[in-house]
Amino acid sequence: MAKKNIGIILNGVTGRMGTNQHLVRSILAIQSQGGVALPDGTMLWPDPVLLGRNESKLRELAAEHGISRFSTSLDECLADPANSIYFDAQTTQRRAQSVRAAIEAGKHVYCEKPLAESLDEAVALAKLARQRGVRHGIVQDKLFLPGIRKLKRLIDSGFFGRIFSIRGEFGYWVFEGDTIPAQRPSWNYRKADGGGLIMDMLCHWRYVLDNLFGEVKAVSCLGATHVPTRWDESGKPYECTADDSAYATFELEGGVIAHFNSSWCVRVRRDDLLTIQVDGSKGSAVAGLRDCWIQHYGSTPRPVWNPDIPSTIDYFDGWQKVPEQQPFENAFKIQWELFLRHVVKDEPFRWGLLEAVKGVQLADKGIESWKKRAWVDVPRIS
Repeated sequence: MAKKNIGIILNGVTGRMGTNQHLVRSILAIQSQGGVALPDGTMLWPDPVLLGRNESKLRELAAEHGISRFSTSLDECLADPANSIYFDAQTTQRRAQSVRAAIEAGKHVYCEKPLAESLDEAVALAKLARQRGVRHGIVQDKLFLPGIRKLKRLIDSGFFGRIFSIRGEFGYWVFEGDTIPAQRPSWNYRKADGGGLIMDMLCHWRYVLDNLFGEVKAVSCLGATHVPTRWDESGKPYECTADDSAYATFELEGGVIAHFNSSWCVRVRRDDLLTIQVDGSKGSAVAGLRDCWIQHYGSTPRPVWNPDIPSTIDYFDGWQKVPEQQPFENAFKIQWELFLRHVVKDEPFRWGLLEAVKGVQLADKGIESWKKRAWVDVPRIS
């Protein structure tokens, strides 16, 4: 069986997401299975070079996972003809400049969201990628989560009838870092460093809503910074200047209404860290990261409002768990394999930089809505 190497520059891989999801659970997992099978029987072998600013961290990570190549020079990595793909998981502030350099060097680009800090910058990168003829993609991992895929299957089967509302709850309590270590990096809470929950999460909700329910037409968003002071990685207190919570309502095509609460200041009492409830004329469903629960019209109880007596209905009883009809792999790995096949064999890949632009656009409009305290239209981007 023939093996085809493809060099991949992994920039920002020493961060939590870069290490866990993209290096270990995607690239190294693909290597462990022998590569990505191509239609002609060739196995596509991802050959990573770890790129970052801290040489000691890179050296340690490379040694831990048996990787021979690492570098602190973007220019050297881009100049190496063995590297065909540039991947970016840096902080948002650093991403656009590096992605631009990779496109100009003729590399195919794949990156975490958001693509850029501003809509104009994101549009410029998408146009440049198209002009230079490189293949491009944006990570949209939630589309490949087991719970979301089960939800999509219900939609496609007509289970819901006419869908009229979606309610999403996302987040958890991120500790301040003084007595208990924080679960997220401190830059997330500093606006000057590219932090902010609206820019982070509205990019996610854009592709979830667009791909499952219909294009977003308008947004009303309120941001907040509920925790004013946190402690950084060195134990020093700092002022939080970025929003840590976002409360957004979206109007979708066809009159569907969606509302998502996103917060790093919420304690979880629901099925999962992310739950999405979909209500329709024939049935409802609640999807989490892995599981999905349904209630058909015929199984819907008939509550009567009476606060003076205990409810006779257990509202969890009437829900049925969607069965495990197929195995599900890591969401990031699935999209990585699709992108690799797209680069090498030109197989379809519909999550290009135009989709990245749409995510930045919605975040931009959400921030505008917050500032204006008003509904803001979201025009279609061609």
